[in-house]
Amino acid sequence: MNNNRKLIVSKIRNGTVIDHIPAGTALHVLRILGITGREGIVVAVLMNVESKKIGKKDIVKVENKELDPNEVNKIALIAPTATINIIRDYTVVKKVKVKLQDIIEGIIRCPNPNCISNRPSEPIKSQFKVIQKYPVKLLCLYCGRYVTREEIATQLL
Repeated sequence: MNNNRKLIVSKIRNGTVIDHIPAGTALHVLRILGITGREGIVVAVLMNVESKKIGKKDIVKVENKELDPNEVNKIALIAPTATINIIRDYTVVKKVKVKLQDIIEGIIRCPNPNCISNRPSEPIKSQFKVIQKYPVKLLCLYCGRYVTREEIATQLL
């Protein structure tokens, strides 16, 4: 970014900052968090910001919200480079790099309509093995179908 252009976004007092999201993925993060804009909370979304680490990135700031482990696991699927910062009284009190688990269970559905995990009569949760972490590629442990990063966002439960 040249010195004449500055990005000014105010700090948040309390809440969460999700940084190092791959460019163009911030809207998926908002969907995971259930944020539509009608909640009345302050949300800042920066997209395609220059990053020394990953080239271009997105950033999401959400006031008065701390993420639960399920939300963090879902974010790891679509943004495996993300860092989660918990802010209290304008200070970062906790910084966590998301970690993609080796086995993903019950977070996304298999895109294969014939997969046994999609049958309502079967009392099982979907299970995927992480084949590749970046870009994310999963393997359904029931039917053997591969799931790419692009498909994951549409298959989140």
